[in-house]
Amino acid sequence: MKLKTLKLYAMLLFLCMCCSKDNNTDANCNFLVNFNVSASLNLSLSQYNQLTFPNNPVYVPNEGNGGIIVNNTGTGYVAFDAADPNHIFSDCSVLSINGLKGTCGCSDANKYSLITGQSLENTALRCVLKAYFVEKNGNTLYISN
Repeated sequence: MKLKTLKLYAMLLFLCMCCSKDNNTDANCNFLVNFNVSASLNLSLSQYNQLTFPNNPVYVPNEGNGGIIVNNTGTGYVAFDAADPNHIFSDCSVLSINGLKGTCGCSDANKYSLITGQSLENTALRCVLKAYFVEKNGNTLYISN
């Protein structure tokens, strides 16, 4: 009897996880390609060392659509695709880091929080930054989707 109950709870948990709402499922949020992302960042290396301190985002090229932006929020790590999800991908749609903001280089200059991925100025934007899973093991961050 306990095994059946355990299986039932496991199935319910699985269904709840599969049915979660994703802000990027809107029909207008289809500009980014779902590339396989698998990056490991050694925090001992100088180019990633600033991630050991909160709120010092780092750009990592050659991952995802436009690279990825990784940030230590103080309570954990977040990683976002560096491409503006509200544009067709182009050179101008790659975000530049300005403090804790990611700014699109296109004429509309969309700005996003590098803590939450939400739009900061234009509430009419339907898509949030594409987030990636971050796991810290020892002194290494593993980023994937």
